[in-house]
Amino acid sequence: MSVVLEIPPADPLREAVAKQGFALLRGGDLAARLGVGGEPAALDAFAASWNRLETDRFMADGGRYRRRRHANFTARWGVPGHVRGPHRPHFQSVVHNRLNGGVNRWFGPVEDAVAESTPLQALLDLGRGVADALTPGQDWYVEMHQFRIEAAAGAPGFPTPEGVHHDGVDYVLISMIARTNLLGGETLIADDDGRELARFTLLDRLDTAFVDDVRVKHGVTPVQPADPALPSCRDVLVLTWRRGGPPG
Repeated sequence: MSVVLEIPPADPLREAVAKQGFALLRGGDLAARLGVGGEPAALDAFAASWNRLETDRFMADGGRYRRRRHANFTARWGVPGHVRGPHRPHFQSVVHNRLNGGVNRWFGPVEDAVAESTPLQALLDLGRGVADALTPGQDWYVEMHQFRIEAAAGAPGFPTPEGVHHDGVDYVLISMIARTNLLGGETLIADDDGRELARFTLLDRLDTAFVDDVRVKHGVTPVQPADPALPSCRDVLVLTWRRGGPPG
C-alpha cells in the first residue's frame, strides 16, 4: 500500500494527483489555501444547508438512509468560473453504478444561496484548476451532490452502497462537511485490479479527497452511531468534472 500524499498549502495539488491518481488535503490547510478559513460564518451557513436535504428515493436496496440535493454547472475552456445549468436528472450507467445506475434520478435542486456561496465557489475553482492543468483544452460538465448518510442502532448507513467504483467522470472532489456521532466511514482508494492503494478517514470539516476517476476507484465503508441513543450522520460534498456534456 502506498503512503497517502497529504498536501501542505504551498504544494501544488495537481502534482499529487498526477503522481498517484489521488490526494488527501486536511481541512485546516485547505481552508487557508482557499481563503475561507477567516469566514467561519460562511462555512457554518454552508454546512447548515445539509439539514435541508431531501430523502433519496432511488435506492434500489430499499434504504432510506441517504438524503441529497443536486446541481449541475458548465465550465468553458479559457473562461473563468462555473455557470449553473437548468436542473436536470443525475444519470450513471450500470457499468459505473450496479445498484442505482441506468435510470434518470431526479433529486431536489441545490439551494441558490448554497450554489452561489463563497465556500462552494472556492471549491469549484480549486477542482477546476486541477482539471484544467491535468486535462487542458476541455469544456467541463460539473455536478454537485450534497449527501447526508444517516445511521441508527442496528441500521448502518452506506455512503457508497455500490461498492468501490468509478463514477464515470474525469475528476472527483469529496469534501467532509460534518461527522455527527459517527463510527466508520473510511475512504478507500483502489486500482482496477482491486489492489488497495490507500485507506484514510475524512474527519474534520473540509478534509478533502481529490481523485482521478479514470485512474483509480474509490469507496467508503459503512457508518454506524458511536452512541446508539443519539442521531448519527455523515455529511459530504461531492463535485465531479466530466469532459464535454452530461452522460445519457
